[in-house]
Amino acid sequence: MKEKVPISIFKFGFFDKELYDESLKIRKEVFVNEQKVPEDEEVEHEEESTFFLLFYDNIPAATARYRFTDKGVKLERFATLKEFRGKGLAYILLNYVLEDLKGCKKPIYLHSQAYIVSLYEKAGFVKKGDIFYEAGIPHYLMVLENTES
Repeated sequence: MKEKVPISIFKFGFFDKELYDESLKIRKEVFVNEQKVPEDEEVEHEEESTFFLLFYDNIPAATARYRFTDKGVKLERFATLKEFRGKGLAYILLNYVLEDLKGCKKPIYLHSQAYIVSLYEKAGFVKKGDIFYEAGIPHYLMVLENTES
């Protein structure tokens, strides 16, 4: 019988230094080191964001954030360390973030890297418009159904 691994998720702000630093380590590994995103494009809008950090068996494994913009609530910086991919952690984290936003009357949207669009579609997001590039990476605008104004 397969042993169940404990998963915990913490919500925090920029000024919770310990959790923020762990989240930033994951983002830098995934976006800066793996995907070659310039660090100054990756680390922005930090103080205005709400962050999430997922621990897998007490090890920081995945992170995400959202922030309020003039267009609604933008979900951003979903990142899972390579050694923890394929376990469904990104979907667990996405649903946790959406639960946190339950009752929000503003549109909820994100810019999905093209290769991971199906993850967001599974959670109710739909693609809007054509492919575009951020940091040299193909993306789609995606909006959560029933949140468009």
